Amino acid sequence: MIEKSYNKSAFSRPGFKAGAFLNINKPTGWSSTDVVRKLKGITRAKKVGHGGTLDPMATGVLPICVGSATRFADTVLLGTKSYRITVELGSSTNTFDSTGVITAEADFGDITKQNVLDSLKKFHGRFEQMPPMFSALHHKGKRLYELARQGMEVERPPRQVETFRLELVDFDLPNVVIEVECSHGFYARSLANDVGEDLGTYAHLSELIRTHAGVFKIKDAISIDEVQLAARQGDWQKVAMPIDTTLSHMDKVELTKEQIEMVRNGRHLAVDAPRAFADYEYGDNVRAYSSEGELIAILVYEPGKLGWRPEKVLSDM
Repeated sequence: MIEKSYNKSAFSRPGFKAGAFLNINKPTGWSSTDVVRKLKGITRAKKVGHGGTLDPMATGVLPICVGSATRFADTVLLGTKSYRITVELGSSTNTFDSTGVITAEADFGDITKQNVLDSLKKFHGRFEQMPPMFSALHHKGKRLYELARQGMEVERPPRQVETFRLELVDFDLPNVVIEVECSHGFYARSLANDVGEDLGTYAHLSELIRTHAGVFKIKDAISIDEVQLAARQGDWQKVAMPIDTTLSHMDKVELTKEQIEMVRNGRHLAVDAPRAFADYEYGDNVRAYSSEGELIAILVYEPGKLGWRPEKVLSDM
């Protein structure tokens, strides 16, 4: 989601002309929207958004896009996400987490560590996961959580997700702590519920920490208070990340003034890329700069049309 506010001087630091990212360690009790609204007031930028919702009960990495960085959110967040999940065995809730109402209880005393290890193997790799009713997904024009709050449960199609790493890091009944690296669209709450069912009991998510999202890692995350302090000292951007630091996995090209004009007009162009055309595949991206080193756009490779099409163009250049 994106919030807007007008301020011509929101960006003053070199390298931050158009926008920046903030790697926020979201506190518990705050919704992702709460964080966006707070940071909109602190930064006074035209646009502020977040990259990947965290439930209010969750903590950890919440990438914040400020200014034109909102145009690049989907590009830098295409990577995997990692979570530290605490699953409480013995009871299920209507929300699949500890904020909900207990719907069922069962004994769990006979469950062993090996039982949990065997269960987790079933959720490693690609599999179909049923999203919880309390989620922001749509059903006939309404959010699922809106229907759930009315006591309704509707049929919802499972979604294919993928886990790349799934490890049991602590076993202390009734709590089981799991670390997972997963694809976009994965629901930790659903995993907790499904593991409980597979173990022959009930379970819900009792704690969730996002430890990384794309290039953003929890060891580098900062608090909202740190951004506030930097702003009071006159320069919130000193704790931010320039847009291009999150695009380092892409090849870099330099544009002439004529090419920059073509990019702004949305025209295809040929560029002097660091690799031969044959080394690029359809849909590959490069980051394009002016001769002064200012990030202009992300280009996407489309063979047969001069090679490259402007995909993400910075508007405030």
